[in-house]
Amino acid sequence: MLKFIDALEYHRSGRKGKIEVITTKPCATSRDLSLAYSPGVAQPCLAIEKEPDMAYEYTTKGNLVAVVSNGTAVLGLGDIGPLAAKPVMEGKGVLFKSFADIDVFDIELNTKDPDELIRTVQLLEPTFGGINLEDIKGPECFYIEEALQKTMNIPVFHDDQHGTAIIVAAGMVNALEVVEKKIDEIKIVFNGAGAAGIACANLLISMGVNKKKLILCDSKGVIYKGRTVGMNPYKERLAAQTDARTLDDAMKGADIFFGVSVKGALTADMLRVMAKDPIVFAMANPDPEITPNEAKKVRDDVIIGTGRSDYNNQVNNVLCFPFLFRGALDTHASAINDEMKLAAVHALAQLAKEDVPDSVGRAYGNSEIKFGREYLLPKPFDPRVLLRMAPAVAQAAMDSGVARRPILDMEKYTEHLEALQGRSKEIMRTMINKAKAAPKRVVFPEGEEDKILRSVQVLLDERIAIPILIGEEKVIREKANALNIELRGTEIINPRKSEKLNAYSEVLFAKRQRKGMTRYDARRRLQEDGNYFGAIMLEQGDADALLSGINAHYPDVTLPAIEVVGKKDGLSKVHGLYMMVFKKEVVFCADTTVTIEPTAEELAETAILAAEQAQRFDITPRVAMLSFSNFGSAQHPLTQKVKKATELVKERAPELTVDGEIQANVALDPEIVKSQYPFSNLKGDANVFIFPDLQSGNITYKMLAKLGNAVAVGPILMGMKKPIHVLQRADDVSDIVNMAAVAVNDAQMNELEEYPLNTH
Repeated sequence: MLKFIDALEYHRSGRKGKIEVITTKPCATSRDLSLAYSPGVAQPCLAIEKEPDMAYEYTTKGNLVAVVSNGTAVLGLGDIGPLAAKPVMEGKGVLFKSFADIDVFDIELNTKDPDELIRTVQLLEPTFGGINLEDIKGPECFYIEEALQKTMNIPVFHDDQHGTAIIVAAGMVNALEVVEKKIDEIKIVFNGAGAAGIACANLLISMGVNKKKLILCDSKGVIYKGRTVGMNPYKERLAAQTDARTLDDAMKGADIFFGVSVKGALTADMLRVMAKDPIVFAMANPDPEITPNEAKKVRDDVIIGTGRSDYNNQVNNVLCFPFLFRGALDTHASAINDEMKLAAVHALAQLAKEDVPDSVGRAYGNSEIKFGREYLLPKPFDPRVLLRMAPAVAQAAMDSGVARRPILDMEKYTEHLEALQGRSKEIMRTMINKAKAAPKRVVFPEGEEDKILRSVQVLLDERIAIPILIGEEKVIREKANALNIELRGTEIINPRKSEKLNAYSEVLFAKRQRKGMTRYDARRRLQEDGNYFGAIMLEQGDADALLSGINAHYPDVTLPAIEVVGKKDGLSKVHGLYMMVFKKEVVFCADTTVTIEPTAEELAETAILAAEQAQRFDITPRVAMLSFSNFGSAQHPLTQKVKKATELVKERAPELTVDGEIQANVALDPEIVKSQYPFSNLKGDANVFIFPDLQSGNITYKMLAKLGNAVAVGPILMGMKKPIHVLQRADDVSDIVNMAAVAVNDAQMNELEEYPLNTH
């Protein structure tokens, strides 16, 4: 339970509040100053004066949204005024930035005069790319938004109205699919005729809901034709031709109830008289009109969602506004119109039907999340919402004519959005695109594992690889059906029934007959151990790469690989590497998984192979041979080993930027190198780190992952004749897909025999 004191401490600890402004350009020298301000700033000023749209090129306008409020209708708190509303508006800024990388100024206006607020916002147009109206009471909010939309040439969006409406509509679309009801035949009752209720009703009507079957209620009862008390033009437009006068009357035979009102407004008796498979969205905050527990005691066929995160089917506006604005800003849209809202609805609804990433499941207590009655809407922390909604909204903006900057390549735009979520996404998208250019056959010895099957779905959907699954076909098919996975012609091999079992057994026997293995042993090993069977497939050319280890120990994969496929000619052994992805940079660490106490020869091999791997990720390698000594500062057999390894690397790969023995801090500090070691060809900018032993390498990469918030991609097994990579037990679907992309890239390179640094 969240404590009052915790919330206060969160807001006041350290830098006060929740947001800050930071610079995006350097300002460390007199030249920087002259570019940032006078005289250099005159040039973009003149360019914008000549062509106003250049403001999107030379200023923050195109990524800047104003969150505007007068604090008259703060969610759950009411009319608390603009100053007290400021923490909420700052919070909106946090969500815009965190979920869609949109910058925000929160603007709290001390006025209740709608026209004064309108004029103030109009004057802000040169500064912002969009306006997000927030927590302004109705009916004034309708008048304010309509006036601003008519007079401003940037998107104006009242989130309390349309954000809620978009999410509710997406939930309704999916709920109707689950209960097999048609949108034009359902009866809908709204309780609450404020900003959200009226906006929801209008959006649903535009989607095909029969207006004659929609009843809107407020605190005075049904809004019906001829009612005069508590009416306004916006309610009048939705007034129903009905004899119902109370919420109780309206609920009889209703298919859907939408609540944007108060706690307890929907009673058990009202729920009982609803139609079969009733759909309830009880969105009053912090306490809903009826809780899921209360509702399910009355009707076991009810589908229910609320505004709360501790219940399923949460209607949370963060599912909408950051991503909607992202698509609008990126097209320089002049407005957010109905077409863009509907595109957002359908993008959300469709996403809920897709397999849910493991990272989302972990964020929600490792629960199984699958489309159905308890999962109609994506979770707020699903990273795919940005990748689905923003492109859909952008496309709708272009199709409807409000986009001033069309997006010519939607696939590249989606990749750009993915890069906003972190450097690791950008790096892995590069590998995935390379894999998609020429997909290879990847064999999965653990073909019956759920995570493998879910990964295969992604590999097939994105055409990253051609999967081959090893396992009992009946088991695999049953699990795939249960997971709603379409294997679409994926080859499934049961080693016990394989027509190649005899031939493979002879191959394995020939390889291991002088190492204690009989023909019987070889056959049994292939029948019982998918890693051996997959390795033989790879060795015989029936697969191009192997990926295993999600339910095995590291040696269980590497031993069959080494025994069957073997290391490349000229190498002393295989080596292990992790790619560590930070927010702004990428580094490679080796050996982190294989060789415990390497020789100088083995360290040199590790360095050259690691540099090759960096090149495959389109990163120019700069290799630091790490030690506790800097260029002879400490004389010890361990430092001498690293020094000798460095000499070997320079001899075998003279074009490679490499130096050592060197301490880790020096390898990363340009000032120390410049002042003390100017002779080094490393300039404090190393990105490939070769550790003197497995202990130091393994400890370091794991500490970087935890303390440095780095994303670890690996382990990448280097030096095998053919691509074999080992998964970790904790890997999720995205990790497996990433490693499959790495394996396909390796297979592509094997095919081309393209090893620019390997001079063995």
